[in-house]
Amino acid sequence: MAEAHFGQEIFQFLAELKVNNDREWFQNNKDRYEQHVKAPLLEFIAEFGEVLPIISSHFVADARGNGGSMFRIYRDVRFAKDKSPYKTHAAVQFRHEQAKSVHAPGFYLHLEPGNVAAGCGIWKPDAPSLSKIRDAIAANPVGWTQATEIDSMTTMDGDPLKRPPKGYDPDHPLIDVLKNRSFGLWAQFDEKDATAPDFLERYHATCLKAAPMTAFICRALGVEF
Repeated sequence: MAEAHFGQEIFQFLAELKVNNDREWFQNNKDRYEQHVKAPLLEFIAEFGEVLPIISSHFVADARGNGGSMFRIYRDVRFAKDKSPYKTHAAVQFRHEQAKSVHAPGFYLHLEPGNVAAGCGIWKPDAPSLSKIRDAIAANPVGWTQATEIDSMTTMDGDPLKRPPKGYDPDHPLIDVLKNRSFGLWAQFDEKDATAPDFLERYHATCLKAAPMTAFICRALGVEF
């Protein structure tokens, strides 16, 4: 039987980091971070990369320690009121191959004590990309609905506008969707799920369920799926 990628230690470390979010504590516990957070994440990314092409060959699983699919643990505090130096969750994103040059959707994994989630979609794209997605939904509401009504997944609230966006029919059947500034699907897990041997397979199955929505967004943006 395959071994689990993540142990309970990843959640224990993150819980302690939340209480001790300072550089001295992190340096004293950096070996734990490397062993129980970073190394398992990179292994998960590498193995997910082997099955990611089943969903699409145009998304990237990059298992480098820096600059790849794994998000840095360090927070950007330059413009933040909260100067805590570290994130208290771990996360990876499997980006579209064109993500560096255009806004494009991706697949996301979030690991945090009490909050394990898989996300798929696009977060706050630029104005031209947002308009393309809205136009595609407005033109094909049935297609969007079929792609997003998935058991065990919920739609992203999308930080919606209070009023219908300019240029769209206020009586459109999906006007509440068109108000969104982000588009995606979420599936919620728990720590027991994440530390089970079959979690990679379950995560892959979740991303596969969301593939029609991801493909819809890709078509709207003119990128390959």
